[in-house]
Amino acid sequence: MHAGQIEVNEITGVWSFLLSIDWKDPWLIGLILLHVLTTSTALLTRNNTNFQVFLFLILLSIVYFSESINEYAAQNWKTFSKQQYFDGNGLFISTVFSIPILLNCMLLIGFWLYNSTQMMATLKTAQLKERARRERNSVADTPTTTRDVPLKEE
Repeated sequence: MHAGQIEVNEITGVWSFLLSIDWKDPWLIGLILLHVLTTSTALLTRNNTNFQVFLFLILLSIVYFSESINEYAAQNWKTFSKQQYFDGNGLFISTVFSIPILLNCMLLIGFWLYNSTQMMATLKTAQLKERARRERNSVADTPTTTRDVPLKEE
């Protein structure tokens, strides 16, 4: 047991669970850097929808296979970690691995919704301008047959 860590039976919530993790473990630092890199990539490619779709599908695939990753990591934790974090319920991998990935997926969906609303607004503006141009042209092309003097009734 390292200083600053708590016993597993003392974990009563998310905060106490996060405090029980040794964040100085090199593979956890790498995982955090991976999440930062993924978020940075999502932010930097916000105008490249095709790449974002690819990134989105990769991220969702990783989350889909997180149960298999958890099982593999539970069997081989001694090769890369100082402690066994990977339980059968998947609390650790869900909290530290899957949730940040899903938040990145939500960020990507937010970008897509924003881009689609901007595109719809641009399209509607162009439609209204085109309609106004057609109306101006149709008014200018039609001959005027109105009289300034009203007709007398008989």
